[in-house]
Amino acid sequence: MPLDTELGKTMLQLITSRYDDRHWRKKIEKTLGLPQSGVGDPSHQQIFMYLKLGLKAYKSRRADPDSWIVGGYATKEIIERAKFQPQVVGPDITKDEVAFLGIDPGKEVDEAWWDEMLVSWFDVPEEDKPDESEEASATDSESAASAKAETA
Repeated sequence: MPLDTELGKTMLQLITSRYDDRHWRKKIEKTLGLPQSGVGDPSHQQIFMYLKLGLKAYKSRRADPDSWIVGGYATKEIIERAKFQPQVVGPDITKDEVAFLGIDPGKEVDEAWWDEMLVSWFDVPEEDKPDESEEASATDSESAASAKAETA
């Protein structure tokens, strides 16, 4: 189940406010490496993709893993551009939707919160499906019955 609106907003605040903190830099880079499907709100998803693409470091065409330019002037520029020109994020993004960028989410956002956010990002609701062992035993008994009928 993707992040809800409040959790997505807090995650974006974390990325855009603590990028100069060495302690959070690796966690922010890991978050940017996650798929955008984990963000539920469509406007937050657009902001996340804007940050993800804007902060992607230049790479050669080799099969290197993605890397990010988190920290310093380049990160600040990407965030400020989004705040002052929200149309670069997406055509239907307003200034109100990006106004929270760069504002620290508060002291309650710590490593435990980050771990819970990652769990929420990848938490997929379980579908009601029959147990695989029941399906396998039903198939085995059907094939055994048909084999008996063939030998008889």
